[in-house]
Amino acid sequence: MQHTVLIVDDELEVCISLKEIIESYGYRVLYCTDSRQVVELLRADQIDLILLDIRMPYIGGVDLLRQLKQEYSCIPVIVISGHATVENAVKVMRFGALNLYTKPIRSSVLMEEINQITRMYSTRHPFSPANSLIAESGEMKCLLALVEKAAPTDATVLITGESGTGKELIASRLHQLSPRKTHPYIRINCAAIPETLLESEMFGYEKGAFTDATELRRGKFECANGGSIFLDEIGDMSLHTQAKMLRVLEEKKFSRLGGSQLLDPDFRIIAATNRELPKLIEEGTFREDLYYRVNVVEIKVPPLRSRKEDILPLIDHYLNYFNRVYDRNIEGISSELKQILLNHDWPGNIRELRNVIERGVIFSSGKNLGTKSIPRQYEICLDEDSESTADLNNRYKTLAKDIIVEALRKADGKKAEAAKLLKITRKTLYNRMKKLNIE
Repeated sequence: MQHTVLIVDDELEVCISLKEIIESYGYRVLYCTDSRQVVELLRADQIDLILLDIRMPYIGGVDLLRQLKQEYSCIPVIVISGHATVENAVKVMRFGALNLYTKPIRSSVLMEEINQITRMYSTRHPFSPANSLIAESGEMKCLLALVEKAAPTDATVLITGESGTGKELIASRLHQLSPRKTHPYIRINCAAIPETLLESEMFGYEKGAFTDATELRRGKFECANGGSIFLDEIGDMSLHTQAKMLRVLEEKKFSRLGGSQLLDPDFRIIAATNRELPKLIEEGTFREDLYYRVNVVEIKVPPLRSRKEDILPLIDHYLNYFNRVYDRNIEGISSELKQILLNHDWPGNIRELRNVIERGVIFSSGKNLGTKSIPRQYEICLDEDSESTADLNNRYKTLAKDIIVEALRKADGKKAEAAKLLKITRKTLYNRMKKLNIE
């Protein structure tokens, strides 16, 4: 079976050079220099692997990676960059890339990885999704108790938390535990759908409403009759669409675009965001009245770094899942790797952990995952000649110090800005600076 690789890079010379190298190994290769055309290409062709540049005009590589992992999560992505900073490495692993390569790329190393990934992905089986609500920590147990209380009601729920914490899983659990579970559960990604299309996606349109409206189309709100609507990334919705959404929530009625008939389907709203809506309200980019409409019940999903009791159970869960997916028999992880994973701050949360374990299963050659199975960005934490826990901790501290120092440099010494880059609170940054003796 010939696999297809898509190269996304705004430099034509890079695309052509990589295409020639990869084709020489028997792959079919497509390339795209305009990041805006990627989704259209994925809809038109079967793509098995994506090589993605970070710095591109129109849609940057990190933003495109986020979109791809939401809409095409099954396609593996390797990031290539001429600017492989610690910040970039953290970002791409956080959003689901399998690895990051620095230009100029060593073609033999890249091809070894491509061969391994495509060989393993070709054996995939349609198991159920590798997502699970692991709740060993007190925080998660309290959260799930709140979910069980809110689920049987029709109250509008707002789920908040960082990217990758499992907000969509919480939304799905709310629906499955509700009386609406036998009716549709429809997800709308407010960030992924262009503003010009979002309104027609939500409310539908009549035939002839605009040039390409050749037939009547029912919107997602209408299709959700009797069920639940999950508005993901509601903080990215435009003010114009917010006004329409507020009217729907208040009146429970709407019209299709180009139509006059009022429709009143029965649905429940569940919304989620990784943004701070009160701050957006202050900035004038989110309506305060809409905020109070969607925030009847708020469920705050904690980041993985604050519930480390869940890390090892999550590792076991993903090991079991990816063993089945890739027909492997990995029994566990080495003590060195366990120490690194427990010490890591997980800026990408559960999504990042899932990605690390998946890649580990693909590249592991033994019965246990070791440090050589994880992405290169994590390997700096260890010394292959030392198995001392103290040495590992010292190296982890060195890495943490380097990351904080780089963030402070990028923020021109402003601690509040550096904390934002690191996705931690300012208080946490102060504590870590003190602990690591950073002036």
